[in-house]
This record gives sequence, C-alpha cells and structure tokens, in this order.
Amino acid sequence: MKDKIFTQEPYKQFEFDEQVASVFDDMLERSIPHYREVLGLIVDFCAINIKGAENVRIYDLGSSTGTTLLALHEVMPSSSILIGIDNSQAMLQKAALKAKAYGANIEFLCEDILRCKLLPSDIIIANYMLQFIRPMQRYALLEKIYNALKPNGVFFLSEKMTSPHRILDKQMIERYLHYKREQGYSQSEISKKREALENVLIPFSLDENIAMLKDVGFSGVEVLFKWVNFGTIIAKK
Repeated sequence: MKDKIFTQEPYKQFEFDEQVASVFDDMLERSIPHYREVLGLIVDFCAINIKGAENVRIYDLGSSTGTTLLALHEVMPSSSILIGIDNSQAMLQKAALKAKAYGANIEFLCEDILRCKLLPSDIIIANYMLQFIRPMQRYALLEKIYNALKPNGVFFLSEKMTSPHRILDKQMIERYLHYKREQGYSQSEISKKREALENVLIPFSLDENIAMLKDVGFSGVEVLFKWVNFGTIIAKK
C-alpha cells in the first residue's frame, strides 16, 4: 500500500501500529535514501563473514515487516537460524505473512529489545532501530549485543544521523527533505511526519555511534555506507 498516512488530519505521535505496518514497506523505500543498496551491502557482508559456516544464527533487531531477513533467507545456508525481534505485533503479523508466502523459515518474536535474551550469535543487525531507543539506554543495548556475538561476530548498525556542525547539519536536513519531495511526499506530509517523530526518533552523530561501538569492545568499526545524514556501520568483535 502507498504511504498516505500524513495526508490525514490529525495524526498522533508516531508509533509502529497497524496503520504504519500496512504501508511500512513503501515508507521505507521512499523515506530512506538508497535503502535497497544498503540492504544489498548488508546481505553481501553477511555472506562474506560467515564463510560458508553451518547453523549460523542471525538476529534482526527491530525487524519490522521482515524485509532484511527475507533477503538473507535467499543467500544464507539452509541451516541458518534467522530470528526477527520487534515490539510491534502489527509489524510481526505482516512479516509472518511475507515469510509464509516465500516459504522462508524465519522466527519472529514480539519482545522488548531492551529486555529480551539474545542467544550466542554470528550476526546481529539493527537497521534504523537504535535511534528509537532512549539515549540513556543505548550503550547498555550495544553492550548486550556485543556480549551475545560469538568471537569474530559482526554487527550492522544503520541510522539516521546528525552533524555536530550546526550549518552542515542544517544543510544535510534540507537535502534530505528535498529527497523526500523527490519521492512524492508533499511539504505538508513531510512537516506532519517531522512533528509526529519529535522526541520519538533521536539521532546521534556518526562519531557518537562509532565511539559507543568502540567503547563496548568492538575491535573493528568501519563505515559501510553514508549518504548525507544516513549511514550504515559494520562492527566486528
């Protein structure tokens, strides 16, 4: 379905409810620059890092409608254990339907990411999820992710990001708003969504995200992709 949520009046604070779940795939494609390219990079680097290993366990935290796990299902060994965790039942219901349609053996869990237990893992992915976690809780979550990864395990973090430079940050925001207009969103829709996300989505800078990953113990941290105020980081234990 086409994302027309913010053409309606009024709209409450943003949440991942049934209304958002029904249009979420379209929202991702039109709201996140180079979304498909980033997804492809993550899938490629997952394949590189497992090196044909069997019984690989991969978590997608904030798995929403399961798009990332479905893409991994296409290339991972059949013995791979794919698990999506999300606290939105509406998102998970749509993910389960998609997995069934593709015959993909993926487990989806409706749990609080901050409280759920993570089993020893080869790969953990958090695409555009950490930005919705309260800032004071992010370090502890990254610590939990690090501890759950096996030696040489890999973590992928994709986020919307800020710049500590006031002028450059404003310019990057303006360029992103231009991108959204290019995707067919009206100025009214863009403004309403920004208001709905106020104090819900709180981005950190690239340097802040990298510093946290290094502080929790990751030995290798590199930028895998960056476009204006969106980026993807790969971190190796």
